Amino acid sequence: MKPRPFPAVLPHGALREVLPNVFVVRGSMKMGPMQFSRNMTVIREGDRLVLVNTVRLDDSGLAALDALGTVTDVIRLAGFHGSDDPFYKDRYDCTVHALEGQTYFSGLDPRKGEIYFEPDVLLSEDSPLPVEGASLYVISTKPTEGLLRIPHSGGTLVAGDCLQNWATPDAQFNFLAKVGMRVMGFLKPAQLGPEWAKQLKPDRGQIGSILDLGFVNLVPAHGASILGDASERFRPAIERYCAG
Repeated sequence: MKPRPFPAVLPHGALREVLPNVFVVRGSMKMGPMQFSRNMTVIREGDRLVLVNTVRLDDSGLAALDALGTVTDVIRLAGFHGSDDPFYKDRYDCTVHALEGQTYFSGLDPRKGEIYFEPDVLLSEDSPLPVEGASLYVISTKPTEGLLRIPHSGGTLVAGDCLQNWATPDAQFNFLAKVGMRVMGFLKPAQLGPEWAKQLKPDRGQIGSILDLGFVNLVPAHGASILGDASERFRPAIERYCAG
């Protein structure tokens, strides 16, 4: 099957170093008339760059990325993300890692179900990872969801949709998203992704075990990073979910 064109570049900010050798760029996505933010994490390993939760960058953003090092790997954590992974594979011929149980779709409409891209590596919790000292925690929803723990700065989790920290709208929200996302319960600090949890109903035991992963920082795909005390910040939301 011939690949569809890559999704277009959407508005995004600049790369920022949030922890030593961990960078974040705040991009955007559209859902109907709403536009809101999503983040890409860049982990620097010497001269290598590992991209997590990819967001396609414009030419100046790509130049800034190239100035940091060479993109060698992409890791997909979220079952509902990944639309920009094929762009980075095409540009850098990097290794794309996705979780077992995740599928790629054509264009921006997953309802069509037309598969045209396959990852290079399917990951399980036992798989080797392209970040030294990293580990993967897999939540067995359909599609699967992952949390990447890296040893940086005392233990840092990189999250997809399951852990979010959208306390307030940011610059990538349009007016409709500011209203709609608040009504839908997204604009709260340190919570499980509300629609993700509602639709996929993750196992309570697996959610509770997140607190045992040993992390002090969180770099989410949605919302602001939490630098310090992240596990305790998330404890109330996790315990509420586990209590049913």
